[in-house]
Amino acid sequence: MAADGRAEFVRECHRVTDAARRRPGFQSVGVWVTPAGDAVVTTGAFESEEAFLAAAEVGRKMDATPDGLSDLEVKPREVHFLVSR
Repeated sequence: MAADGRAEFVRECHRVTDAARRRPGFQSVGVWVTPAGDAVVTTGAFESEEAFLAAAEVGRKMDATPDGLSDLEVKPREVHFLVSR
């Protein structure tokens, strides 16, 4: 992904985060870029899987393709649900 593509992707991540922030169950989202600038990783914390799925629906309506591959992604997304212990 070219540097301008990464910048666009990061802006899109923040745009979706701003919308998701208003959903019930939202806790936090982080947008991370590797030091070399060759990858962008997002992390999110929600009260439940259902809260995440509701927030993902917001992204879908914004054409942010939270379930698949956007033009800015170089490989399919991987979503992992984790539970703090």
